[in-house]
Amino acid sequence: MEQRAFEDLEKGGGALRTVKDLTAGAAGGIAQVLLGQPFDIVKVRLQTTTQYANALDCASKILKNEGPYAFYKGTLTPLIGIGACVSVQFGAFHEARRRLEELNKKKYADSALSYGQYYMAGGFAGITNSVLSGPIEHVRIRLQTQPHGADKLYNGPLDCIRKLSAQGGVLRGLYRGQNVTYLREIQAYGVWFLTFEYLMNQDAKRNNVKREEISSLKVATYGGLAGEALWLSSYPFDVVKSKMQCDGFGAQQQFKSMTDCFKKTYATEGLAGFWKGIGPTLLRAMPVSAGTFAVVELTMRALG
Repeated sequence: MEQRAFEDLEKGGGALRTVKDLTAGAAGGIAQVLLGQPFDIVKVRLQTTTQYANALDCASKILKNEGPYAFYKGTLTPLIGIGACVSVQFGAFHEARRRLEELNKKKYADSALSYGQYYMAGGFAGITNSVLSGPIEHVRIRLQTQPHGADKLYNGPLDCIRKLSAQGGVLRGLYRGQNVTYLREIQAYGVWFLTFEYLMNQDAKRNNVKREEISSLKVATYGGLAGEALWLSSYPFDVVKSKMQCDGFGAQQQFKSMTDCFKKTYATEGLAGFWKGIGPTLLRAMPVSAGTFAVVELTMRALG
């Protein structure tokens, strides 16, 4: 009886931990969208068109031609979706981390993760998240890159989803670019979580403090640095994903596959083509990632 009660308590505790992870991730996701959306539309425009000289020129023309609200085009979808995505990211990461800790304890009598295992847990979070992030980002990119005014193609997120799904079905339409999304998410979130955990662990070790004693300012700083590492390690995948997700359909389609997009981008733009828009992306990454980790960490501490 006592053993059964202990097992039930462990199961309940595990479920509660998962709820806390998901709640903290959702809060971080909302902060991420609100902080990062204006930077993101500039990044996507630079990745997918050649009409802007640089990030400042892009932002200026958006403001002049489309007004200030244009910087939040397509925000509803990521506000709902990215909240869910970041919730899944953190939930999946902490679940993978706990499973790896259990394996380490059985094999080595020490539950501490290696940094390779942190990368694995982050990669698992990325691949889990990609099922949501692929179509959510596709819809956002379509809304961000469509013509302004009377020539616009989509009357909001739901109309966009319907029209994309009608183009070759859900998998070929709404989930276009999913293979490169898998690659980007594994690399990006493997590096993201690895970098943050490394910086937090080193701080705790250097100053002989517990993790929860690390100041919010430091948490935000380490989160911001992790964001820079995320994009520097995965940006070419993101460029290809954006190109595929704003490509036409039927006779207007330029890229037959992920590989074809890589080849054509290199042939026409060289290596520099895979880094278009990196400036505003890195500028965006610091506050967005800092805010995400700070909100998540503070939420988890508040939830106990």
